[in-house]
Formats: sequence, C-alpha cells, structure tokens
Amino acid sequence: MSKEDDNKAVVMRWFTEFWGESCNLSVVDAVAAPDMLLKYSLHEPRRGRDDIKAFMTDFRAAFPDLGFRGTAALIAEGDYVVGQWEGGGTHTGPAFADFLIGSLPAATGRTMHFTGTTVLKVVGGRIVEEIGLDDGVTALTQLGLIAACPQPQQATR
Repeated sequence: MSKEDDNKAVVMRWFTEFWGESCNLSVVDAVAAPDMLLKYSLHEPRRGRDDIKAFMTDFRAAFPDLGFRGTAALIAEGDYVVGQWEGGGTHTGPAFADFLIGSLPAATGRTMHFTGTTVLKVVGGRIVEEIGLDDGVTALTQLGLIAACPQPQQATR
C-alpha cells in the first residue's frame, strides 16, 4: 500500500470509531498524536488526547444519537487526507456549553443536521491535526442559537 492508502485507512478508522454512530474513545490513543489539534468552527480548538476525549464525551452526552458519515471518497496527497461528511444529532442530554456562540439548556429536543469538509494531517500513522469547515450556521440555526433571517417579500405586479 502507498503512504496515501495507509493515511486514508487511519482516517477511515478515525471517522468510523470516533465520529461514527458510536464512539470508541480508545481510538484516540490508537491513532491520534499525543498533541493532536482538533479544530472546527463551532467549537473552541482542542489540543491533546485528553482534551479531545473530554470534548467528545461531553458532545455525546448532550447529543446521545450524535453521528457522522462520509459522503464522498477520501482524497489523499502526501500527509493530508480530505473527507466530506454529514451528520448531527438530537439534543436530549445535559446542558451543552461548547458552542462558540452560546449554550443549550438541558434536553432542548432540538435536532441539528449539517455537512462539512475536513482536512486531516497524518504523520507516521498518527493524526496530528484535524481541521474542518462545517456548516455551523445551519447547525446553530436548527439549535435556536442564532435566528434565521426573514425571507424578503416578493413584489406583486
């Protein structure tokens, strides 16, 4: 297998075991570098295995059905792997204060479903960074943390 194939296999395992329908936190120790950076626009950046595990533990407590899945084949070049995804969950758990724009009280019952693209850097079989651009506006609107703009009225003739 090529380096790119090896890196895609690491990322596929990460996407399946960390971001998938259920989370196996042992995957963090198995494939994340000790000082891995996890950065998405919805949340404060996380650094290191313990911080990343704490983030996902809290996220999944608040959204017990949280899950994401790939929507296109992974693309790899050198140390980088790019993936497209969609996912979300329903907030039925405890209050959640990790969104940059605000907090949710316990069990709002609101559901978020959104998409994104992620670039992961893999060095020596370990993910050193995961930087994603997610459709945070959609997620935050669905959760009621930002208001949708009213649609303009169509002029009548």
